[in-house]
Amino acid sequence: MYNTFLLLHSWTRWLVLIFGLIALLRALAGWLGRKPYTGADNGMAASFVGSMHLQLLLGLILYFGLSPFGLKAMETAGTMKDPGTRFWGVEHIAGMVLAVVLAQVGRSLSKKATDPVRKHKKAAIFFGLALLLVLLMIPWGVWNPARPLFRF
Repeated sequence: MYNTFLLLHSWTRWLVLIFGLIALLRALAGWLGRKPYTGADNGMAASFVGSMHLQLLLGLILYFGLSPFGLKAMETAGTMKDPGTRFWGVEHIAGMVLAVVLAQVGRSLSKKATDPVRKHKKAAIFFGLALLLVLLMIPWGVWNPARPLFRF
């Protein structure tokens, strides 16, 4: 069960990154180009935020139910002294929850704005911050061969 959820969580990150990049680029182009806010902009924003929510759900299931890292971090008194345990037990989950909050706030604020340029601006700022945080908190396999970029 753990391996299945880990595989889903690993592959869903690519959906988050793809949808996030497209939503960010559309928002920047709309903001800087003073373009109307279209249904495609709204759909891509919804896809980005929806994929973030799915990723968060999978991550929380891993953290609180299936992963030895999440359980170890909650049980260990020295969590903050061990960089690996601290990353999985505190930094990764806190950063990703904050990224989901930023993406959701950006989507909500952009939907409420009446001016199309303001919609794009709010989406660009919040989606950019969320995507940056996601990129910082992903455990890239480049530095650790035990963490592959693509799990099979």
